[in-house]
Amino acid sequence: MELTPREKDKLMLFTAALLAERRKARGLKLNYPEAVAYISAAILEGARDGRTVAELMSYGTQLLSRDEVMEGVPEMIPDIQVEATFPDGTKLVTVHHPIV
Repeated sequence: MELTPREKDKLMLFTAALLAERRKARGLKLNYPEAVAYISAAILEGARDGRTVAELMSYGTQLLSRDEVMEGVPEMIPDIQVEATFPDGTKLVTVHHPIV
């Protein structure tokens, strides 16, 4: 199976997000890469489900709380940008202050 670099990136993001989801379900606090992957994957899936950019920008701030991540992680993530595929094309979704 041949994958493009973009497809490889998406697959790696999905794998990291799946790991983060499992750890979160077990009550573990997420670290920086896990938190970014968790939020990014949720945005990609939301775009696939037909949500708008504005909806996803708001949704991205509701996924994780300060209590669900390790100390210092919220300050390390001032914003997250994800290039998501929507029914009308690819768009950049920016979530400002995703962990409050």
